[in-house]
Order: sequence, then structure tokens, then C-alpha cells
Amino acid sequence: MALVPFPKKAAPSGAEEPESDWDDHEPESEQGGKMSFLDHLDELRKRIIYALVSVVLGFIVAVFFLDPIFNFVMAPMQAALEPGQRLIFTDPTEALMLKLKMAVIAGLLLASPAVMSQVWLFIAPGLYSNEKKLAIPFVALSSVCFVGGAAFAHYVVFPLTWKFFASFASDLITFMPRIEPAFGLYMKLLLVFGAVFQMPTLVLFLAKLGIVSARFLIRHMKYAILIMFVVGAVLSPGTDPVGQVLLAGPMFVLYVISIGLAWLFGKKKKPLEEV
Repeated sequence: MALVPFPKKAAPSGAEEPESDWDDHEPESEQGGKMSFLDHLDELRKRIIYALVSVVLGFIVAVFFLDPIFNFVMAPMQAALEPGQRLIFTDPTEALMLKLKMAVIAGLLLASPAVMSQVWLFIAPGLYSNEKKLAIPFVALSSVCFVGGAAFAHYVVFPLTWKFFASFASDLITFMPRIEPAFGLYMKLLLVFGAVFQMPTLVLFLAKLGIVSARFLIRHMKYAILIMFVVGAVLSPGTDPVGQVLLAGPMFVLYVISIGLAWLFGKKKKPLEEV
């Protein structure tokens, strides 16, 4: 049976009314909140600056390994071309900017743990103390998923998409791609799949907070599949059916993995106590 507190007695005239522990448990909205809207914006600005600094540091490290990174990125592009054929550039600064963009992407991958730490530090003030223990799993899993999504795009999605476009070459038309649009497609695929692969991290976090459950995800799977194909059509950088399927397919696999994570690590509902 729930306990009801006794009503407070009126304090004698002229005497201060003693503070009560019940006042400490008032909702944050009634107490005015610990941080104002401007404080949240200032905190967001600070976290973005720290994340950008970490990416710049990763960029500086990547510059020292630029030639191996360049060869690694260009390998799947070159593999789809005819023997002896090369990618071309028509602008004098195009090749230089290409290498700088590669260093930026490599710096982002190197700095992903630091970036995810800043994301966590921004949302942590709104969590309870027991929920803040998720910091290390959140940073570790989100970083691994981002790098895993980028690797999947590099080894699987981009080669298949690139070969699909190159297959339209014939005796009348020759495929002579420029490096800038080619790398633009590659970079978009890396970022999109790095973001899509965050689904297990997001679901695990929401499940630990008790917001979603495995039963909820299973019950709404048919709507999730529809959303996956819509997202695949919208976010696919190549706007081709191959890219759309290659984006929606992994999303479904990640959704199934997310159901397993929600079932294993989700917040267990306690049975209702008898009144």
C-alpha cells in the first residue's frame, strides 16, 4: 500500500517554516530546471568545439600517412576500370583537395571515440546517476559501429555501386570518371553508413532507459521495414536501386540485432505491487 505523508503543521507566527525533504523531489519543471536554454546552447557550442578540435588533431595525424590512405581509398575505384585506364582530374587543385578530403575523413574516423565522448557529455547532465554508467558502453559501441559502417561502405557498398555505374560503358561511350565526383560518392557512402550503423547504439541506449523494448520493436517491424526502404531511397547517394537496396538491407540486419540487444540489456519491467 502506498504511504501518504502527513500534512505539515502550520509554523508559529514569526517563526521560519522548516524545509522539507519533499521539496527536494519536486519535478525539475517546477523548480525552474538546472540549466536554462542559453546554458544548453553554450554547452552544445562547447561540445562542438571540442569535437572539432579532436577531428583537427586526427586530420594532422592522417596527413603523415596520406599516401597509404590515398592508395587504400583509390583501390576500389581503380578496380572497376579497364586495365590501363586511370581516373582523371581537370582542375589544377582537384587532386590536392582530394587528398585533403581523404585526410579529413581519416581524421574523423580516428577521432570518433572523442567525438562520441562529447555527444555523451552533452546528454549526460539530463540522466540519473545510474544511467550515467552507460558512458563507456555508449562511447565504445558508437565508435565501433561508426568505423564498422565506414568499413562496410568501403569494402562492399562502394565497389558494387561503382561497378554498377561503370557497367553502362559500351563501344559507343567510355567511362572516364573524374576523381572529385568519384570521391564525393565514396565520402557520402562512408558518412551515411557510419550514421546508419549507429542504430544498435541508439536502440541499446533507449532500451536501457526503458523507452523501447524488444517486444515494441518486433510489433512495429512492418512499419520499420517501410521506413528503411524510404530512408534508403532518400539517403542513397547514388540515387540508384543498387545503393538503395544496399542501404535498406543492412538497416534490416541492424534492426534485428537491435531487437536482440533490447531483449538482452533492456530495462526489465517490475511487476505491479499489490495495493
